[in-house]
Amino acid sequence: MLITFKRILKSGWLNFTRDGGIAAATIFILVMAIFLVSSIFLLKEASQFLIGAIKEKVDISVYFKENSSQDDILKLKEEISKIPEVKEVEYISKEMALQNFVEKHKDEPLLMEALKEVGPNPFLASLNIKAWEAGQYGKIVQFFENPSFENLIEKIDYYQRKPIIERLFSLTSFAQKTGILLSIVLMIIATLVIFNTIRLTILNSSEEIKIQRIVGASNWFIRGPFLVQGAISGIFAILICFLIFSLICWILTPKIEILFPGLNLSNLLTKNLKFLIPIQIFTGIGLGVISSLIAIRKYLRI
Repeated sequence: MLITFKRILKSGWLNFTRDGGIAAATIFILVMAIFLVSSIFLLKEASQFLIGAIKEKVDISVYFKENSSQDDILKLKEEISKIPEVKEVEYISKEMALQNFVEKHKDEPLLMEALKEVGPNPFLASLNIKAWEAGQYGKIVQFFENPSFENLIEKIDYYQRKPIIERLFSLTSFAQKTGILLSIVLMIIATLVIFNTIRLTILNSSEEIKIQRIVGASNWFIRGPFLVQGAISGIFAILICFLIFSLICWILTPKIEILFPGLNLSNLLTKNLKFLIPIQIFTGIGLGVISSLIAIRKYLRI
C-alpha cells in the first residue's frame, strides 16, 4: 500500500514537471481563482467596515429652545433612551456645539469672522440620536411630536435628512447583496476555467491512461497521479497568491487610509488569516483535486 502511494506521488510529480507549459497555465488559473476568492473575502470585510462607518454617521438631531433647561433636556434624554429603536443618544450643550463648530472650521477665516459678528453663542442645545435601522427614525420622531414637548423643542432635522438616510441604508443593503451574488458568479466561472485547463492536461495523457487500463491498473492508481498533480498545482498557486496578496495590501494600505481613515488592509489581512488561509487552501487544492477528479472520470469509463 505504501509503495503504491509512493508511486502515485512520484507519478503525480512527474506529470506536473513533464509539461511545464500546461503546469504553468494551471497554476496561473488557480492563482487567479485564489486571488479572486481572497479579494472577495477581504472586500466583504472592508465593505462591512465602510458600511458600519457610514451607519455610525447617520443620525438625527433634536434642537431645543433657548429657554429650555438642561434638567428638562436630560430627563427627555432618559425617556428616549428607553425606546427599543434607539441605539444611542448624545446630549450636546450650547457650549459644546460652539466648541465643535470652532474646532471644525478653525481654518476658515470667513466663518470665524461671521461667528464673531453674530456675538453671543448662536447654537442651541441638542440631542443626537442614532437608530438601529433607517426605518426606525420615523417612530422615534413620532415620540417627539407629542404636544407636551411643544414648548421644549425648537426643531427636528429628520425630514431634511430623511431622503439621505434612506438612500444610504438602501445603498449599503444593495452593496451587500451584490457582493454575495458576484462572489457566486465568479466562483462558478473560475471553477469552469480550472476544470477545462486540467481536462486539457489529462487529454494529453489519454493514451497513457488507455494503456494502464489495458494492463489492469485500478481506477485509483490511474486517478491518483492526476489528483496529486492538481494538489501540487494548488499548493504552488496558494504560495504565489499569498505573496502577491500580502505585497498588494502592503503597498495599498497607506493610499487607502488617506481616502478611508481607519481602513487598514494589512491589519485586515492579518486579523482574518485564520479564515483566509483555509479559504485559499480549499480554493487552490480543493479546486485542483476536484477538477482533476471530475475531468478524469471520462477516461476511467473507457
